[in-house]
Amino acid sequence: MNNLDKQYQQLLQDIIDYGVEKTDRTGTGTKSIFGYTIRHNMKDGFPLLTTKKMAWKTMVTELLWFLRGDTNIKFLVDNNCHIWDGDAYKNYLKVTKREFELNSSMSSHPHFNLKTKEDFIDKIKTDKKFAKEYGELGPIYGKQWRQWQGWMTYDENKKGSLWFDQISRAIQLLKTDPDSRRIMVSAWNVAEIDEMVLPPCHYGFQVYTRELSHQERSDLKNSPPFNYGKPANGKLIDKRLLDSCNVPTRAISLMWNQRSVDTFLGLPFNIASYGLLLTLFGKLLNMVPEQLIGNLGDTHLYMNHLDQAIEQKSRQSYELPWVNLNFEFQYRDGYLVDWNKIRVTDIELMNYLSAPPIKAPLSN
Repeated sequence: MNNLDKQYQQLLQDIIDYGVEKTDRTGTGTKSIFGYTIRHNMKDGFPLLTTKKMAWKTMVTELLWFLRGDTNIKFLVDNNCHIWDGDAYKNYLKVTKREFELNSSMSSHPHFNLKTKEDFIDKIKTDKKFAKEYGELGPIYGKQWRQWQGWMTYDENKKGSLWFDQISRAIQLLKTDPDSRRIMVSAWNVAEIDEMVLPPCHYGFQVYTRELSHQERSDLKNSPPFNYGKPANGKLIDKRLLDSCNVPTRAISLMWNQRSVDTFLGLPFNIASYGLLLTLFGKLLNMVPEQLIGNLGDTHLYMNHLDQAIEQKSRQSYELPWVNLNFEFQYRDGYLVDWNKIRVTDIELMNYLSAPPIKAPLSN
C-alpha cells in the first residue's frame, strides 16, 4: 500500500488551502504552513514518490557526498548531480567580488574574468585547482556530520579544537547501547552558520531501535529479504536457528527535523534521502528498517510551484519500489566505516514505476 504519496498529496492540498503568503530570502514568495509530520513504515516499500518521476541517482549522490564528509561540489558535478550548483555559483560571485575589492591587482588573476554559471560548472569539473579554490560551500552538512568542531581544555590556561565524527559516534552507540536516547546527529552548528553558503534546512536526526519479538524474527526468516519483513505464514522458528542464520534481533527507526521545507522540489528528496540513510544503517547494523518520520517546520510551496503542485496532487500513485544494496561495508582503522568506497551504482532501485516528471524552477 502506497500511503506515502497520499500523505504528500494531502500536504500539497493543505498548503494550497490553508497556507499564508510570506516573503522569503529568494524574493519568490511562498504559501506556508507551520508544523507538519510525515510518517512512513519501511515495510511498505522504499519512500520514493511515484506521482512524479524522481531523480534517483541525484539523491543517492548527494547523500553519499554528505556521508563522505565532503563540502566541495566537485564530487557532485563529476557524478552529474547539480542541485548545489546555484549556491556554489552565488558563492563564487561573492568570493570573487570580495577578492577584487581587497586586491586591486586581481585583474591579473587567471580567474578574474567572471564566468557564466555554465562555464563555472564546467571549470569545476575540468580544473582541480579551480574546484579547490571556488567549489567549497563552507561547513555544511558533510562537515557537521563527520567533522563537527568542538573545543577541549588540555591545560588550565589553553583550549584546543577537537573534531567529532557524529556519524561514527552514532553507529558506535547503536552497537553498544541501542536503547540510548542520545543517538543524534546535528548539522546546526551555531558557531559556523555564517560560514555556510546556506544554513541547514534539515538540521538534525535521531535514531531509535527496539527489540523484535520471536514472532517478528520468524516472519523475517520466512520472508527474505530481511530488510523489510514482508508478512509470512506465522510459523515460529527455533531461536537457535534464527541466531545461526543471523536474523536481525532489532528494528531501527529514524526521525529527522527540518526548519525550512521546499515542499515541491526539496521534500521528496529529503524523504528519500533519509529513507536511504535508514536503509544503510539497517544493513550496517543488521537491523530491520522500520519507521521513517519527518518533523517539518516552515513548510511551504513557492508561488511559482503552485500549478505544478496542483498537477501532482491530482495524479494516481503506483506501488512503492524497493532498494538493493549491492556492496559490503569496508572499514578503516578497524571501526570507522569507509563511506568513500560506496559507489552510486552500488545502490540499486528496483521496480520503480512513476508518473512523468514535473519541472519547476529552483529558487536560490
